Amino acid sequence: MAATRLTATVAGCAAAAAALAALTACAPPGANVDNTADAAQAQAQVPALNDVAGESAVPVVAPVGSQTTALKAASIPKMGKVVTDQDGFVLYRFDKDTAKPPKSNCVDKCAQVWPPAITDGNPDLSGVDPSVVGTVTRADGARQITLAGWPVYRYIGDPKPGAWKGQNVGGVWFVVAPDGKKNLTCLPTPAPTAVEPPAASAAPTGDGGTGGY
Repeated sequence: MAATRLTATVAGCAAAAAALAALTACAPPGANVDNTADAAQAQAQVPALNDVAGESAVPVVAPVGSQTTALKAASIPKMGKVVTDQDGFVLYRFDKDTAKPPKSNCVDKCAQVWPPAITDGNPDLSGVDPSVVGTVTRADGARQITLAGWPVYRYIGDPKPGAWKGQNVGGVWFVVAPDGKKNLTCLPTPAPTAVEPPAASAAPTGDGGTGGY
């Protein structure tokens, strides 16, 4: 039955389009042909394809995060041992997350400022013990990398690889060490404030783990 209605719908659309094209072709040069009423009537006679199928259009939302293909242990000035991604950007952990069980509480605006380190498989490891590396499935279905159970993130406030401007932001964000623990070697005081989310995503969308984002 749905297939019959869908065929009728396509045929109706084609007929309406042909009628409008014929009307325009017959108009003398420079004539102002008002097709608005005809188009509206034709549209009213043609049901939406989604309605024919008995379904409503559902927008597809891409997972938020930073695609991470490698984890590398490194040593940087003043901070000591850290973990970076394949591009050399320092990774962080969030005190409002949990490790047992692993769970990310950084969503919405928070995840725009602190993109989760997500993966489609097993990241290449250099200097990081495979036994502490895992993943947790986020609410949007993305797989986020964990170290010792703690979800890890990049920080959009870091201007270049090796920077660690996210250290102690809000008193809840810390550089993650290769063993998954917080690196407390250097703590800026007072605790820095996070940068704002990108302009396109600055509109509030809920609490979104905003504390200290």
